[in-house]
Amino acid sequence: MQIGTAAIAKIAEMICGDQPFQFFPYRSSSYLTRFFVDLDLDYVHDGSTRRVWVREVLDELNRRQSPDNMPSPEMVKVIEYLLHPDHFLFDDNVDHDKALEAVTSSLKTNALTISVQANGTVRLLPENGEFVSTSFEVIPTERVITFKPSVFQVPAKKLNEKLISVMMPFNAGFNGTYSAITRVADYMNLECKRADDIWDNSTFIQDIFDLIFCSKVVVVDFTGKNPNVMYETGIAHTLGKTVIPITQSLDDIPSDLGHHRALKYYPNEEGLRNLSNELYKRLQVIYKQKT
Repeated sequence: MQIGTAAIAKIAEMICGDQPFQFFPYRSSSYLTRFFVDLDLDYVHDGSTRRVWVREVLDELNRRQSPDNMPSPEMVKVIEYLLHPDHFLFDDNVDHDKALEAVTSSLKTNALTISVQANGTVRLLPENGEFVSTSFEVIPTERVITFKPSVFQVPAKKLNEKLISVMMPFNAGFNGTYSAITRVADYMNLECKRADDIWDNSTFIQDIFDLIFCSKVVVVDFTGKNPNVMYETGIAHTLGKTVIPITQSLDDIPSDLGHHRALKYYPNEEGLRNLSNELYKRLQVIYKQKT
């Protein structure tokens, strides 16, 4: 898709920091060149009227090949870089919130929207889409898809960066395992829930979907080859969640998932303590916390 002419004109003014978008950083000729060079785009301002030159550059980028429901990868990079939070530091004349609002408003007629990530950066997405994956950072040139489940209802809730969900068989034999996981979450000031901790919907599977949908991390226990856990793991992988497999026996992991590293543990006091220690190390990497 190509972005409309009116939106391109506004984005050009935003990149320049000209009226009526003075809450964006003002960019002189040399800084306009640097803006595009930082994106590995070989454009050097030729001394002509700034906003006219930028608009011509954007028109060229806008005409490049693109996925069906998204602008060209180069245009996506420009828009996302325009809203990078680093551009709005240490300058009382700029306003990141107003900039987000202005870009979102300009792109609305093109069925595009802006999604703000946990680190303050943004992702350009189709208006009817929402980025819920947590296991990796999407780069602008990657394909972005949206889908609508027919079995579940997509919850109105948002991603909870501190939420860890646990998928395991529901019997007393796994209470110690769950306690070992919640012990780590409590120590790291994170939240930890199983589906039996909530009752928000009329069906149990919808509660499970909601929990996985809102989680940053999903711990799955493959012990005993429980079919429900397998199904829930598939949901977590499809939603792009960070999945941590654990098991009492590596033989319980299906061959399709055998290439994923798993934390093996023994269901005794020492084994559960070791599980807590290893899970803590893994979560430190995910949340990039220091000891």
